[in-house]
Amino acid sequence: MRVISICPSNTELLAFLGADHMLVAVDDFSDWPMSVNSLPRLGPDLSIRMDELEALNPDLVLASLSVPGMEKNVDELIKRKIPHLVLDPQSLTEIGNDLLAVGQACGIDAMPILAEYSAVIEELKSRSAKAASRPSLYWEWWPKPIFTPGRINWLTEISEITGARNVFDDIDSANFQTDWDEVKKRDPDFILLAWVGIMTSKVKPELVRKRPGWEEMKAFENIHIMEEELYCRPSPRLIEGALRLGALVHPDLFGNMELPGFIKEKQL
Repeated sequence: MRVISICPSNTELLAFLGADHMLVAVDDFSDWPMSVNSLPRLGPDLSIRMDELEALNPDLVLASLSVPGMEKNVDELIKRKIPHLVLDPQSLTEIGNDLLAVGQACGIDAMPILAEYSAVIEELKSRSAKAASRPSLYWEWWPKPIFTPGRINWLTEISEITGARNVFDDIDSANFQTDWDEVKKRDPDFILLAWVGIMTSKVKPELVRKRPGWEEMKAFENIHIMEEELYCRPSPRLIEGALRLGALVHPDLFGNMELPGFIKEKQL
């Protein structure tokens, strides 16, 4: 098959299925695994050059509505009658379902990798059940205006399975705009910066430290930069992010947990 992925999370799903060799092109932001770096690039995920995509005559294009604004690409795929699959995961379970859906579309048995993925999630849950306390976490997806995940989001789930809690888990939304006064009122134990689409080296904690009342918060000494690629993309790489989060908030429970083989082998 000739497959094109137009967002990083779908590229990663293919890699976990051992199907990255089917890729003939990707979007500009797909950067994992390293094997995709030699492929043709079709532009940023929100500005895919559709004429170039169509000229590659793909058997399947993978899109995802987890990227706000991807709808215009999907509309164009429909208009041009290009075979495609649209994913929209919001939870770890839905990511597992997407492994099955992409595997079926590509003629690959996804059950073995799904079993490994699910087993690690269960181990995380088992360890977190022993947590004596559950620190509150404020996840910042964007600094100005402030955006953060609500209850319907994989980051809330990752917080829970590592023995912590998203401080905005009472908001019935996947992603919403709030303000600093509200964050300050909720007074989280940790502030975690995972700015969408921004490289770790470009994230600036000093912007947070300039906000009023910052020095009075419980998280005064607990602001951390979290790798965008491990927390903002709905793929099985979120498991690696969960392990790192667990080691941060409960080092006694997660500090000795090793990266699972299905992730480690893709990093070689």
